[in-house]
Amino acid sequence: MDWGTELWDQYDIIEKHTQSGLELVEKYVKFVKERTEIEQNYAKQLRNLSKKYNQKRSSKDEPECRFSSYQAFLDILTEMNDYAGQRELIAENLMMNICIDLTKYLQELKQERKTYLMDAKKAQQSLESTYKQLDSSKKRFEREWREAERAAQYAEKTDQDINATKADVEKAKQQAHMRAHVADECKNDYAAQLQKYNKEQNQFYFSDMPLIFNKLQDLDEKRIQKLAQGYILFSDTEKHVMPIIGKCLEGITKAGTNVNEKNDSMIVIEQNKSGFERPGDLEFEDYSQGINRASSDSSLGTPKVSMEPWKKKTNNFWLFSKRSKLSSPVLAPFSTPPAPSPNGPPSPKFGRDPLSYCLKEINKTVKPRISSFRTLRRSPTVSEDFGHLPPEQRRKRLQQKLDEICKELQKEVDQSEALGKMKDVYEKNPQMGDPASLASQINQTSQNIERLRGEQSKYETWLAEAGGRGDTLRYKAHSFNNNGANDVHSPDGAYSDESTPDPSQAIYAEFDDDFEDEDLAAPIGKCTAMYNFPGASEGTIAMQEGEVLAVVEEDKGDGWTRVRRNNGDEGYIPTSYVTITLKK
Repeated sequence: MDWGTELWDQYDIIEKHTQSGLELVEKYVKFVKERTEIEQNYAKQLRNLSKKYNQKRSSKDEPECRFSSYQAFLDILTEMNDYAGQRELIAENLMMNICIDLTKYLQELKQERKTYLMDAKKAQQSLESTYKQLDSSKKRFEREWREAERAAQYAEKTDQDINATKADVEKAKQQAHMRAHVADECKNDYAAQLQKYNKEQNQFYFSDMPLIFNKLQDLDEKRIQKLAQGYILFSDTEKHVMPIIGKCLEGITKAGTNVNEKNDSMIVIEQNKSGFERPGDLEFEDYSQGINRASSDSSLGTPKVSMEPWKKKTNNFWLFSKRSKLSSPVLAPFSTPPAPSPNGPPSPKFGRDPLSYCLKEINKTVKPRISSFRTLRRSPTVSEDFGHLPPEQRRKRLQQKLDEICKELQKEVDQSEALGKMKDVYEKNPQMGDPASLASQINQTSQNIERLRGEQSKYETWLAEAGGRGDTLRYKAHSFNNNGANDVHSPDGAYSDESTPDPSQAIYAEFDDDFEDEDLAAPIGKCTAMYNFPGASEGTIAMQEGEVLAVVEEDKGDGWTRVRRNNGDEGYIPTSYVTITLKK
């Protein structure tokens, strides 16, 4: 069934129906545009939300970045940002695949419909014009036939009139004959126009208009089909990004499952452990016996017994910093400070525990009470050797700084070698470049290496004073050749200097007996060596690249990990030299 056959007389209905279909397409395009704006605004708000809570670009040195809960929150913000990107992709695809495409197609439909309606209007006008001609010829024929009848009646009447002359009779007959002839011509013209009109009318109703109506039907069906595809695309556009959105949501779930509250608690301990001992009991001061008030080494300070291990490792134990000064001018040294050691920095100003002495002086004027460490430390001076930090944190920061210097030094050494090779190439092939042009770069690199070695030596000394374990890593000193290059033997340009006594070697002496007497601790994981390590100093253990060892004790922040071989040998190795896998 088609419109041309069934709706041959419903031109106005077809015109109205096709116009309504085009309006529906326009309405759908407008709907999708508004949906696109909603998606874009939603994505924009999500991005702003992620940016709002992620404005602080935390560096890796900031303490909270190490917490799994904090890292999970950052992962959630990242996933939400990716999720916003998918919403933007939905909006973009809706605009491109539906709005723009349907709008273009709608213009084509309008133009095509307009053409068909104009063709129908032309056919209608042609038929109406033919009908007007038919009507005109019909009226003329009617008029001329009546005139002919009157002329014939007049001629007959004249012929019967006895008073009429023969000439009058003849004239009346001629006039009647002429009118009859004109009437016959009008009749023939009317018949021809009628035949022509009937033919055009038949062409109009059985050929022209059905063809136009069928074309409008095809146009409307294509419009409906295209609109249906737009409906499907409305759903498929979002379906296509659902897997990625699902991955974003899975990432958020994974971020939640990766939170480890126990590990976060251990990180808090690692970051804030001071290394001090708990304060001992206050001594009883018997004023009834007339004994002078005496200061006690155990007054809210570290007891002598607990102080001894630190004194054994370092000769200048100080509660906060060897350079930190108490700001109160009334606190004078309690005893004469010992003479400075020949190989180390000077001892602290107070021969006894400064915290205990400080509290003794305060107790003279106020009611005795236990003060916290925080109330006694008033804005300590931040020093280059991190002396303002507690011992445990100081060792960690010194080790971190030393690792950074080693990495920077390795880069400079590699650059020096590269410049040396380039200079050799230029000397052998002058056409490739001038060797003298590299002199300034080689000189600058040499100065950087010397500066970094000086800083490395300085931080190694401070680390040894802070009680760092094992040998500190040093770059082997070589004189530069004419190319400005130097030799490096270890993987990172470092080696253990056996010829120079390391003050930290004595630190491991106290661990030797423990290794022999204590039961073997259960391994907490395993590690694989990435580089060779000679293990020349006491307390360390040698290893070869690729060797697998059992991890007995994790890195405490000083850059060393305690490991054990299958034969029972134990010792410390640099943490940066191995890949560690801990048991869950």
